[in-house]
Amino acid sequence: MRAAEGLSSERAAELLRQAGPNQLPTEKPVSQWRKLWGEMTHFFALMLWCAAGLAFIADMPQLAVAIIVVVIVNGVFAHIQQERAQHAAAKLRGLLPADVVVRRDGKVRKVDASELVVGDVVLLAAGDRVPADVVLLTASACAVDESMLTGESEPVPKAPGGQAWGGTFLVNGYGEATVSATGAGTRLAGIAALTSGAVAPPTPLSMELRRIVRVTAGMALGIAAVFFLASLLVGFQWRDSFLFSIGVAVALVPEGLLPTVTLSLAMGAQRMASRKGLVRNLEAVETLGSTTFICTDKTGTLTQNRMNAVEVFTPEGSIQVTGEGYAPEAQIEGRGVEKAAQAALAARTASQGRAELHDGQWRAQGDPMEAAMDVLARRLTGRVSAPVPSRRLPFDPVRRRESAIVGPDLYCKGAPETVLPVCGSVPGPVKEQVEVMARRGLRVIAVARRRLGGTPETWHSASAAELETGMELLGLIGLQDPPRPDVGDVIRTARQAGLRVAMITGDHPATAAAIARQIGLTGTPEYVLEGADLPDDDQVLGALLDRDGVVVSRVSPEQKLRVAKALQSRGHVVAMTGDGVNDGPALREADIGVAMGLSGTDVAREAADLVLLDDHFGTIVAAIEQGRATYANIHRFLTYHLTDNVAELTPFVIWALSGGHFPLALGVLQILALDIGTDLLPALALGAEPPGRRVLARPPERRHLMDRRLIIRVFCILGPVEAAVEMAVFSAVLAGGGWTRGQVPAAPLLMAASGAAFTAVVLGQLANAFACRSATVPPWKLGWGTNKLLVWAVLAEAAILAVCLYVPSLAALLGQSPPPPEGLLLALLAAPAVLLADWIHKSVRGRLRRI
Repeated sequence: MRAAEGLSSERAAELLRQAGPNQLPTEKPVSQWRKLWGEMTHFFALMLWCAAGLAFIADMPQLAVAIIVVVIVNGVFAHIQQERAQHAAAKLRGLLPADVVVRRDGKVRKVDASELVVGDVVLLAAGDRVPADVVLLTASACAVDESMLTGESEPVPKAPGGQAWGGTFLVNGYGEATVSATGAGTRLAGIAALTSGAVAPPTPLSMELRRIVRVTAGMALGIAAVFFLASLLVGFQWRDSFLFSIGVAVALVPEGLLPTVTLSLAMGAQRMASRKGLVRNLEAVETLGSTTFICTDKTGTLTQNRMNAVEVFTPEGSIQVTGEGYAPEAQIEGRGVEKAAQAALAARTASQGRAELHDGQWRAQGDPMEAAMDVLARRLTGRVSAPVPSRRLPFDPVRRRESAIVGPDLYCKGAPETVLPVCGSVPGPVKEQVEVMARRGLRVIAVARRRLGGTPETWHSASAAELETGMELLGLIGLQDPPRPDVGDVIRTARQAGLRVAMITGDHPATAAAIARQIGLTGTPEYVLEGADLPDDDQVLGALLDRDGVVVSRVSPEQKLRVAKALQSRGHVVAMTGDGVNDGPALREADIGVAMGLSGTDVAREAADLVLLDDHFGTIVAAIEQGRATYANIHRFLTYHLTDNVAELTPFVIWALSGGHFPLALGVLQILALDIGTDLLPALALGAEPPGRRVLARPPERRHLMDRRLIIRVFCILGPVEAAVEMAVFSAVLAGGGWTRGQVPAAPLLMAASGAAFTAVVLGQLANAFACRSATVPPWKLGWGTNKLLVWAVLAEAAILAVCLYVPSLAALLGQSPPPPEGLLLALLAAPAVLLADWIHKSVRGRLRRI
């Protein structure tokens, strides 16, 4: 194709008015107020708002104000912690260049990229970002990095007539192209639409919390209705019965649960950040603990994202190249293979890829393959510079090789299947070696040389076919993107944790399969699939992929989405990694989207729930470990909260069963003080419990938070023991003050007895906090001081108890007073009683498991 003169300025302006600017479509952002409002109006928060309203109706303004403060403080905190920008499309716009060189009116000029229109002729050089979808008119050694769109780690050669997509960029060469699509019509815009259209599924934690809230709300309303009828039967007026039942319902709502969950997730997020995992969505902390399937990319996650020459083979000899990364200062003994390395360096036609020292580390600059060739030559021969050729024959997809004339010699490198046929003679072992290296998944480059006859004028006028013939094969160079050193150990750890791991990559299947074998990812038999071969039926696809160690290569963004959905339909909680623009939709669709922090695009990071600050696969497993610990911690403080609810409900049950003849041991405000006063800090400390030693030695948690074991432990063991001590202390103080059944106790006596009952519950919860650290091990075997936050929390709980009892104004507001000495001594029995019951329960369970 020939270069065109381009559009006229008038025609370009007319097309711009018709089609609009070359910009990706934007979504209207959600205002901060709407986001904050969402934190205040989800199901649990609405239940608390209703409770506050009922408290006002029941003429309990203090209770209502306290509940409102809880909702607002929790909502603001959750909003601050949860704030995640949903601007993937905006970040995509940043991938397009600000200015671009075009030919208009027959002249070369620079215009704003937003002013490009279909038909414009743009001039591109190595390093330029492609400003829109274009068709190349001319191309000299052009290679385009399309990894952000396709996942393919190697630059794609482009010839005249080839398509280049907006947002990609030229690694090598230069050329001219005509614009074929702009703005919303580009492929980049299509992926942006996929990303914004993908709706993240509800997290396991959100579903569990909804379930708990439904159960709790149902129980509260049901019990309140029972007490409404009971109070009518004992002679209360209708209005008093209604207000009393409202107070019971409000008392049974676990006001402290919501802030405890939020703060526990925030603690988990902070711990993940210290282990190089940045959580962008709080609920993702717990979802990580529920993960059952990891779909990981290859390049940069399992590998080091840099190409190394690992083997050089020549007819005279061969070497295995050893060394770490791109560091070229460690020279190696070549044994006659220097010629092949120098020839590969000389045959470059455009790229100046090389290794350079940055911040104490050697890194590739430019094309990774050329950087690897540069390092190989420098390590074999010392510091060398690539000679300047007098003529270049660029790589093209038909020849699949490139050549350069340096002096009287022509140097050539390319795919063995295209270089070997143009060599004069090829020894048999060479062809066998090509197969051996290919089966290992290496990218094999054949290098050849020819001494040209004739004059330079004939060399420069001859065609590539005339020049690239009768060459001498110098050798084969095997290139590899090496795996991360410890990734095999991490994969074994993941499997011990009951996780399935699949490689989902845009790379060639042979390369992907070889890396998978090296790191121990593939199973027996191997399952290596290509995106084009995936079945159309999603159920069949799910059954095909639902195995450990599967490798899927050459996948498109749409196919990644299908993979995530197919595995989710099989009941899996899916973590999907990615770093490019093409990964955005799948990251949003997966239960956990994991993006690379070092090498990933802004689009991937904005779409993800977890960003790996070190791009290390091992950080995913570390985050899953912390996620499981967070799940266990939520289970711990849920047990803690519900045990308290049993003790809070018991006085109302006894009052109702006695027909109102037995006084209420606790009032509604005392219950609120227990829920968001004394209980909150120990619950938060339980949320900070570090991961257990065997948290990754068992499969993921697939049980409900409120399961049968929790219900038995709360409602049959810990709760009844705590309630029994509470009521025994209350009765003992009443009896010691001369009260008998049927009498109305004097107000001072009732307040002292209520204070004793309140003290018993607080002390019982103090012991319960230590008991809830483990479902199987008593606290003294864990060590009383191994969770220092819990030690400080129970000390604070004891201090709050003293304030509630001995500050007269607060005690009067709560309806209690300090208990007499004998009542305080009896209340102290609550702590050993709870610990003893917990130890007996754990011992019996342990024996039953061993039977």
